[in-house]
Amino acid sequence: MSQATAPPPLPAPAPPRDGTRAPSAPTVPPGAARGSEFAPLLRTIREQGLLDHRPGWYARGIAVNLLGIAAVVAGLALLGPSWWALPLAVPLALFSARAAFVAHDAGHAQITADRRTGRIIQLVHANLLLGMSREWWNDKHNRHHAHPNHLGKDPDVAADVLVFAAHQAADRRTALRRFLTRHQAWLFFPLTTLEGIALKVYGIQALLAKDGPYHGPRERRVEGALIAAHLLGGAALLLLLLTPAQALVFALLHHMVLGVHLGLAFAPNHKGMDRPDEHADGDSWGHLRRQVLTSRNIRGGALTDWFLGGLNYQIEHHLFPSMPRPHLRLARPAVRAHCRALGVPYTETGFVDSYRQALGHLHDVGAPLRADRDE
Repeated sequence: MSQATAPPPLPAPAPPRDGTRAPSAPTVPPGAARGSEFAPLLRTIREQGLLDHRPGWYARGIAVNLLGIAAVVAGLALLGPSWWALPLAVPLALFSARAAFVAHDAGHAQITADRRTGRIIQLVHANLLLGMSREWWNDKHNRHHAHPNHLGKDPDVAADVLVFAAHQAADRRTALRRFLTRHQAWLFFPLTTLEGIALKVYGIQALLAKDGPYHGPRERRVEGALIAAHLLGGAALLLLLLTPAQALVFALLHHMVLGVHLGLAFAPNHKGMDRPDEHADGDSWGHLRRQVLTSRNIRGGALTDWFLGGLNYQIEHHLFPSMPRPHLRLARPAVRAHCRALGVPYTETGFVDSYRQALGHLHDVGAPLRADRDE
């Protein structure tokens, strides 16, 4: 649709089932410049109060999650040094993933406008509960939000264990990396079992690096002390309640399930979506196109929202990073209507199909290396 043509009238979005008033579709003025595409939507979202913080909602969620972690520890204490205690690693991984989502939201200032409070919440959930560096994550994640899916600018699509573009695959040199790339679609979820451990390792590497993303020695010391407390305290607790062999297996199982859970939440968000670096004008895309065209939503209900930590509303989250998680689904009708008015594709798919698309892209990227091997 040409931006010089007025969009056709749009039906009003249906109200949410819980009776909460949905935001109306913003008016897009005829001939609106691309740089102003986001402004009408932002105005509508603000008028609906969807950028207002929900500290009470988060406080309840955090309290329930901490009680869940405490219940797992109590269960370990009651069962004692028994192999029957190992299944408790699964609910602990689910609660740990909830802690990761809280740390993510705190880093985006979704929970509170008070920076000090938000920092404390994130330090507790990222560093203390997960053993992950808060500032390392913020630095990496903020660069991702600024340039999503842009090779060379988004660290999440940099060539590493996985690659996301044909020229990255062609640059694979070692036999191991070529093997991983050839089969990366099949290996994706097995590799995610290492993600929980990798988050700790990357954070510790950032702490030890001279050019780490920290704002001073005090911040580095605080983060380091909390990560050390997580590692030493967690190990001491498991060794107190279980035998050394049981403690090791419990820790491995917990991190494997946590890694797969986080992989399920992150995998479908951008993989296989449009890349700005593939377009001559990609670097000049405005905020709306840069975020919408590179992101994919996942349809679902309350269970999907809970399991994926609200990241199934990836488009809304990228457009409004500071929007509280419970408001993302309420913003969706207005965002969809606005994109339709502008003729901007709004990608939304089912839970299973989202992984089919993401893994299909990884499979296609590795195709040239498979073809070379077959010749």
